Amino acid sequence: MLLVTGLGTGYLPIAPGTWASAAVAGLYILLAGGVWSDPIDLTIAMAVLAVVSGVICVVLGRFAEHRFGMKDPGRVTIDECAGQAATLLAMPAVAGWGQALIVGGAGFLAFRLFDILKPPPVHWLEKVPAGWGVLIDDLAAAVYANILCQIVLRQLL
Repeated sequence: MLLVTGLGTGYLPIAPGTWASAAVAGLYILLAGGVWSDPIDLTIAMAVLAVVSGVICVVLGRFAEHRFGMKDPGRVTIDECAGQAATLLAMPAVAGWGQALIVGGAGFLAFRLFDILKPPPVHWLEKVPAGWGVLIDDLAAAVYANILCQIVLRQLL
């Protein structure tokens, strides 16, 4: 259960999906501001995180729904991890901590906006059964968020 709850973020009492997204955005900021500031390295890191999180979600999604007794349970936050990582794919290059914070923060806000509002077809995709249904709406929200961030951030940075 530790994996599907986004390393335990799903057990936080208020807004567990937001905490899971914040953890991934925070990781991006730490990497972009210091260790891996190269945009290709960051894209690879976020792609690996998105794929691994997505596979965990699909493989364990049905089990988690059964365990928690509902479709797309709020305690399952690995889908938010995948969606947030997908949002941060191929972001513009950053120069230092300030820009890393702007990019990571913008990606976080954009993903949470689209994940919560669920514009079409995001809302419809929740109806897909089992692990795919848990994951696919978050990936669709990530597409919207990534496009918005690409447009805005490439103008600003």
